[in-house]
Amino acid sequence: MQRRRTTDDPHCSLVGQDGRGARYGSLSEEAIEIPQPSNAALDQKSTANVFSDGCTRIDFVLVWETVPWELSRQQESCENRDLQERSATIHRTWRKKFLDKLYAAGIHMEKHMTHVEKKVVHYLLLSVPWSVLCYYAEELQLRVPLQVLPRQTSNWSASVLRRLGIPNLMAQEVPNLPLDYYTCPFKANKLRWFLGSDEQDTFFSTTQRHRILYEILATTQYGHSKEREVGVDRLLSENVFTAAFPLHEARPHPPGSHPATGPAPPASPLPTPRLSPQGPYKLRPEELAASSLSQRQVLFQYWASWGKWSKYQPLDHVRKYFGEKVAFYFAWLGFYTGWLLPAAVVGTVVFIAGIFLMFNDVPSQEICASEEQYWMCPLCKTCPYWQLSKICSTFMVGRLFDHGGTIFFSIFMSLWAVLFLEFWKRTNASLAHHWDCSEFEDIEERPRPQFTAMAPMTIINPITGAEEPYFPKRSRLHRILAGSMVIIMMIAMVVMFVVSVILYRAVVAILLSSSGYFWFVASASRIASITASVVNLIFILILSKIYISLAHFLTKWEMHRTQTKYEDAFTFKVFVFQFVTFYSSPVYIAFFKGKFIGYPGNYLSFLGVRNEECSPGGCFIELAQELLIIMVGKQIINNVQEVAIPKLKCWWHKHKLLSTKKAGEEGESVPVEQAPWVMDHQLLVFEGLFDEYLEMVLQFGFITIFVAACPLAPLFALLNNWVEIRLDAHKFVCDYRRPVAERAQGIGIWFSILEAITHLAVISNAFLIAFTSDFLPRVYYEYVHDSSLHGYVNFTLAYAPWDFVLQSNTTCRYRAFRDRDGNLTLTYWQLLAIRLGFIIVFEHVVFFIGRVIAWLVPDIPESVEVKVKRERYLAKEALAENKVLLERRETRSKASVTDPATGRDWETEQFASS
Repeated sequence: MQRRRTTDDPHCSLVGQDGRGARYGSLSEEAIEIPQPSNAALDQKSTANVFSDGCTRIDFVLVWETVPWELSRQQESCENRDLQERSATIHRTWRKKFLDKLYAAGIHMEKHMTHVEKKVVHYLLLSVPWSVLCYYAEELQLRVPLQVLPRQTSNWSASVLRRLGIPNLMAQEVPNLPLDYYTCPFKANKLRWFLGSDEQDTFFSTTQRHRILYEILATTQYGHSKEREVGVDRLLSENVFTAAFPLHEARPHPPGSHPATGPAPPASPLPTPRLSPQGPYKLRPEELAASSLSQRQVLFQYWASWGKWSKYQPLDHVRKYFGEKVAFYFAWLGFYTGWLLPAAVVGTVVFIAGIFLMFNDVPSQEICASEEQYWMCPLCKTCPYWQLSKICSTFMVGRLFDHGGTIFFSIFMSLWAVLFLEFWKRTNASLAHHWDCSEFEDIEERPRPQFTAMAPMTIINPITGAEEPYFPKRSRLHRILAGSMVIIMMIAMVVMFVVSVILYRAVVAILLSSSGYFWFVASASRIASITASVVNLIFILILSKIYISLAHFLTKWEMHRTQTKYEDAFTFKVFVFQFVTFYSSPVYIAFFKGKFIGYPGNYLSFLGVRNEECSPGGCFIELAQELLIIMVGKQIINNVQEVAIPKLKCWWHKHKLLSTKKAGEEGESVPVEQAPWVMDHQLLVFEGLFDEYLEMVLQFGFITIFVAACPLAPLFALLNNWVEIRLDAHKFVCDYRRPVAERAQGIGIWFSILEAITHLAVISNAFLIAFTSDFLPRVYYEYVHDSSLHGYVNFTLAYAPWDFVLQSNTTCRYRAFRDRDGNLTLTYWQLLAIRLGFIIVFEHVVFFIGRVIAWLVPDIPESVEVKVKRERYLAKEALAENKVLLERRETRSKASVTDPATGRDWETEQFASS
């Protein structure tokens, strides 16, 4: 049932709005209240991320910067100063309302200030008390452990090697392996039944605490909901806060020592963090014992290190530290890279076979020995006649990619892609169950905070039965259609640019051919093609930045309910655009270039420019060249960017935020020791996984859609991905701030995109072999004329029509199946029928085999189905047998009605200074 939301509707309340009661996104009056843990309990924890009391854990950090009034008056003119003062006043007002609401919600806070050059950096440390944790854990349906499970290895390659008795060089012993549990959603009144419920400090994992506090930050209102003045993300975009992040794990400390400084000093109210010269994640000599490593150190030592490039990824550690969404990305990337190995081996063998065929190819030998036998017609109006023997080397290189092995490799890669996706579905199902997210999208996922604030009505969720914000589907459909029109216009711009690149290629070829320089004349087509590919790549990189910003705006406007649906809609928009931009040039070369050119004396033109012909070596070698430039060039650029740009950004950020020097007792300059929140503030902001997925999925398209033209593409992809895994791991561990752990059920819409690419690859390779490759004309000539292929070159060349010969007084040849009047011959129509028949047979055979494979390989392994049934039974028994109900006591005193936070000055008050 739908109903209109009003301002006094309790179900539309966010954190900090007026009203009480257990409702969507609000804090209940009742909460579980349990005494705070002792210092002795915290001494056992491997973290220095605590308040100055040495006990309260830091769950989140808010950062903002201010400029002292005296300095602002000196730096700016009167007009700019007045404008900045008005902006600063608005920011202070929003910030005060926001922080007051957090304080009223029971969040513990501690503030530090650091003076950096001409500004003051404020660090507000946030911690969630036990009562709030319990409430939001139930609201978010966080899964907590019921029973420890025996660990079962599920790595298929390790199992195969073990059965064959082959040593597994990829295996490694990673310390501090996370335990596996039977879990169920948290219920506060069933608290005693869960494992570890007596340890409040460790009952909820670090990532769960981060998620809870981020939920509070994202739903706290500081202004009018109609103006979207809700949540920390809006405040970050308005520069009210400059950063909001959870902390990376600090170095572990031995039991009995002060969490931040080692042995506890006799009277020290504040911790003085000491930074190792190796950094917070690298190992000191005394930390070589694996049991003493923090999670971040384990990930750096056993995952992000370049020395581990040949080892399995510690995915359970990645999931525990970064969350399921990041873990699924690295699981898919590792799975994809492993499956590239057989594709790379087969592709390399096919390429090597092409080398041997190149030197024994009869048509190549005929062209090289023809000398002045074949004079070819000009490639443009001002181009000269040329000898076919001049393309001897180019034609031989083309045989590396265009031979009988191409058919086999195309079929192999099509079936490889089907198998890859089918087995990934099984792996995804196993990981989703292992990581307790099999039902995340259907049951556990909550509406986005931005959707909650802007939705005009509410509706009962048919699955959970809870009343949730609702946006009419009809209105969303209208917005999606309007956004689609904008996307179509942008794609039309891309097509226009592709046409301009085609015209550029033709014009440059004409200019070079008429330049008079022999080298330019001989290589005109090749130079034009290479420069056009480079121009196309530069255009792709620039236009994609503009389009991504537009896609963000349109996706927000469409009002998608959950974060998963929001990301899927955004991903689809951007991928369609990127697909057109990256693949338009290869598609043109593969399927259109040289197909509609006419014949001498009657050439076809477009916008007054003669349609392009394939280079003398054929379009197949051009397509291979295009793929290598775009695919390999983009990979090299991306890898250089991923190495250099984060380092430069980190250096610049640290340079801006570097603490000032303080003089030592004897006058020497000593750097100020930095707190963990200061060090993490110097790191880069994590901007999501979209770019990482996009790079890999585009690569997947190149190695499947056009694989017939470049058998070495899987090998280049394999080498790139080996580097990519460690580069991405190093960025997450060393260069990025710790992201808020997000839940996910898989790789999202990317899987559907991969399936679409797999189907498109079958069709593309069929047309590529039929119409672009010389394979079918050769087979036809072998069966009809000469099985040794002697005379094949003359068979593929037509004589120029009589009219053209009379005009130029020269007889020339061109590639076509036409008679002396320019009419298509019977051979052309016979070959066309063969080509169309080949396409039909190729597609049906490959699709049929793919369907059989999909039918034979179940999506969910039988072992996972048994585990799911066992877990449901155990959870049902655990919650049914527990009849002990914990009484909830009020956590807010009556004094909270007159909230003391309303009188706080968050800009000047300082609880503790650093």
